[in-house]
Parts: sequence; structure tokens; C-alpha cells
Amino acid sequence: MSDQNEPARPRVGAVGLGAMGLGMARSLRAAGYDVGVHDLRPETAADFARDGGTAFGTCGELAAAVDVLVGVVVNAAQVETVLFGAEGAADRLRPGSVFVMCSTVDPGWSAALEGRLAERGVLYLDAPISGGAVRAAAGELTMMTSGSAEAYALADPVLEAMSSTVYRLGGRAGLGSKVKIVNQLLAGVHIAAAAEAMALGIKAGVPAEALYEVITHSAGNSWMFENRMAHVLDGDYTPLSAVDIFVKDLGLVLDAARPERFPLPLAATAHQMFLQASASGLGAEDDSAVIKIFPGVDLPEPVEA
Repeated sequence: MSDQNEPARPRVGAVGLGAMGLGMARSLRAAGYDVGVHDLRPETAADFARDGGTAFGTCGELAAAVDVLVGVVVNAAQVETVLFGAEGAADRLRPGSVFVMCSTVDPGWSAALEGRLAERGVLYLDAPISGGAVRAAAGELTMMTSGSAEAYALADPVLEAMSSTVYRLGGRAGLGSKVKIVNQLLAGVHIAAAAEAMALGIKAGVPAEALYEVITHSAGNSWMFENRMAHVLDGDYTPLSAVDIFVKDLGLVLDAARPERFPLPLAATAHQMFLQASASGLGAEDDSAVIKIFPGVDLPEPVEA
């Protein structure tokens, strides 16, 4: 029997059931939440709801039914559509409810969004995420968050259900997004460097499997090398995080540094590598496909099931 003095759980909704959002919604469901969901693909929301939860036809309908709405979409433009587009959520969220924004966006835009929602009485958490689809499904994400104490008071149990670590970085929006920008600088540079190193080794005649084995047990290893070059070994470029995501994210990194007149030579080079891959028609492939920009490299073929 539950404690009658225990506060009621907030009603939770998730918008965006892509590789990350679907795992996060499943983690919330596993934690005992009756999760409302919306996705541009109605069949995806319906598939989720078959195992528990409720699919809603619009963002506005979902927003009206929840206390905490988690947005897991690609970019600021999509967040704008979720909140302020036709049948959007901003005018349907009740005063005192919380919008948790998990996208990678410009920190200044995120800070301004806090004020726009406050005009409607809606609380806001700037809460970008890291960890990938596998950790999202396991409820083991890292969340880089900032916002008011009131927003945390309502959203904290929801954040804890989706993550292994919630960093509380300050009392105003924008700080979470600034830390995520720094993370994406490192992630993009590490993937680009891993691809360059793997391509050089293969071109020099080192068997790809042997190279991967040695590097992943040596000082030159990185999490991105170990994770992304495994995709290259399998010849599998099914997008978990696409090339075009890093075109966007490294672009945001460079945009954030420009007003500070802060040089980012490695980030700029990595951005050009992802741009080259995208311009070559690889934008929708896994970000490890940036290795394909190097000429004359005999990459492993897909592993047959």
C-alpha cells in the first residue's frame, strides 16, 4: 500500500520517439509512469502505446494531459514547432507545468525560451542529453540541466527515471546547453579523429580488425573510437546519430564561439569533414560514415546476418 503522504507522481508526456526519445519513453514506462506520447509518425506512437501508455494525435492534446512534457526532437526549429506551431503545446500546458527540452540548441535561444514560456506561466528546464540510444533505453543517460528550483521540484523524479546522472548546473536556462555545446565539440572532434586514424591504418595495409583491437587496448583509444569504429568494422552505417547531426552540432559550436572571438581550429576542421561527407550524399548515414571521405580506403563490407 502506498504512503498517503507521498506526493503524487507527475503526469508525463514525451514528444519525439526517435532513437533517443523512444528509449527515454520506455525508461519512464519501466519506472511506472503512464506515459503519454506524440510523434510525427502516428504508427510509432501507437506501437509504443500498445505496451502501455497513451498515444496523442497532436502536441497540444498531449500537453493538456500532463504535468511534465519532455521534448526529444532534433533542433530548435522542431522545438519551436512542438511548442508554438499549429496545435502546439505552449498554449495547452497548464500554468505550473514544466517543459523539459532535451535537444542540442544554441544556448542563447534556450535562455530566451525560458522567458517565453514564463509569460504563459510554464516552467522550463534546459536539459540536453548524452549517452546514445542504448543508454537511453536503459535509463542511463547523462543530463546537463539548468533551470529554476520550481521546475526541478516537479521534474526531478522524471529526470531521475531517464538517467543515471543529472547534473544541475545553475538556476537559469542556457547553462545546460553551454555544457552540451562543449560536449559536442569533443564528440565531433573525437569521431573525426577516430575516422582519420582508422582510414590511415587501413590505407597503410593494417587489417581493420587488428587495428581496432590494438587501439582499443592502447592509450590512443577513446570512447568514440571504440564505439564508432565498431560500426566501420561491421560495415553498418545505419544511423544512430547521423552525419548531418554533427553538421548541425559543430555548426552550433562554431556559432557559440564566434561572439567570444574564440578560435576553434579542431572543431572547424571536424565540421568541414562532416560537411564534406554530407555533400557527398552521406548526411543520413551514421556519423561514423565520415570515414568515407578519405580516398582509396578499402573499408570492411557489411557483416552478413
